[in-house]
Amino acid sequence: MPTFRFPQGFLWGSATSSHQVEGHTHNDWSEWEKKHAERLAREAHLKFGHLPHWEQRRPVAEDPANYISGAACDHYNRFREDFDIARELGHTAHRFSLEWSRIEPEEGRFDEAAIQHYREVLEALRERGIEPFITLWHWTNPVWIAEMGGVENKKFAERFERYTRFVAGRLGDLVKFWVTLNEPTSIIGAAYLNGNWPPQKKSLLSAYRVYHVLAEAHNRAFHAIHENDPDAQVGFANILQSFVPYKKDSWSDRVTVTLAHFFTNKYMLRLTRDHNDFLTVQYYFHTRLRFIRRTHNLDHPESDLGWEIYPEGIYHILRWLKRYNLPIYITENGLADDVDSRRAEFIRNHLCWIHKAISEGVDVRGYFHWSLLDNFEWDKGFWPRFGLVAVDYATQARTLRESARIYAEICRTNTLVLADPYLGERSEEKERATGTAPEIPASPGT
Repeated sequence: MPTFRFPQGFLWGSATSSHQVEGHTHNDWSEWEKKHAERLAREAHLKFGHLPHWEQRRPVAEDPANYISGAACDHYNRFREDFDIARELGHTAHRFSLEWSRIEPEEGRFDEAAIQHYREVLEALRERGIEPFITLWHWTNPVWIAEMGGVENKKFAERFERYTRFVAGRLGDLVKFWVTLNEPTSIIGAAYLNGNWPPQKKSLLSAYRVYHVLAEAHNRAFHAIHENDPDAQVGFANILQSFVPYKKDSWSDRVTVTLAHFFTNKYMLRLTRDHNDFLTVQYYFHTRLRFIRRTHNLDHPESDLGWEIYPEGIYHILRWLKRYNLPIYITENGLADDVDSRRAEFIRNHLCWIHKAISEGVDVRGYFHWSLLDNFEWDKGFWPRFGLVAVDYATQARTLRESARIYAEICRTNTLVLADPYLGERSEEKERATGTAPEIPASPGT
């Protein structure tokens, strides 16, 4: 059986975010949920009714309570239990986010109990031999930030720098790896272009403005963290997609791919040039584009959310990132799979392609599966199940899924063993000939 050994010191883990798992947050998202839960429940069938097994998920998805985060996974109180599970699963690193609205509930007033709580979280990870990766901002804002215009207001960057300086000063002795922002392009697309997430705008001008405000926020945070600790490692969580033209010989489709790659994958890296100690990959999507429109490939497997599963895409993204000459961490990669029928294969197949990139000289140093726990999936609520660990939201009981045990063996041994040497692999030559392989434009520079 083919055996793939990962580099010594490779980090294995999983990830969570505060609003999705902690419970009882008070921020712009929690306020938005209350106002829109009934509408989201009414629209669920229109959005997801085409998916397989919809009738089984429909009762939950059409219940307004599904869209209120509420107690979530009660991770705020159960973090030690959850980290015991992570240690049991052989995880050597864990990525989680701080809830800004807890730390600075009112402008300029920092909550000592909240910052002490996060010290205890970090100490719990350290005691279990788990390296923490802290995310400072995972989409949610204190209500007072939202009231001043959120991330569209230029003052956001200044407020974020102040928050970062406070956190770095109080927690920096326990943290080496800092992730400033989570997926800037996701929030730009969902909240300022498509109008699906708060503040539900559809404005190219607003989207452009937010790009630059978030880039400035990251750059300011980068300097603030390094002033506190010159040896700190700082980056931001970047969602990257593999794009392919619907027709390889179509000029308009190829231009669409080039533009999508630039604004989705490349633009934020350009705006934060020289302000990253490491790069990240958050990989979920392989997208076929036909002149501004997405198309669907019925031949490829999908997650419960209808997201195409295409492991090879992560290899092409990693090869493209090699030009930046920085260490790379896979800070999110996962799928919604409530019956756990595809997750183990998903993990193996993606790791196979990650190892291939490493063998070709790409400096990948860690993999974080999304997610450790089932969690609150934003405007989709609780019905999508991403966790290695199943959560019964009625009792908060945790149950290991079989895929968690399979991933644990990889983590413990630092080795991927495949029964089939071509598991999940496709012929690159064949795919390029048919125009179905990812297209990463080889434009010069950064």
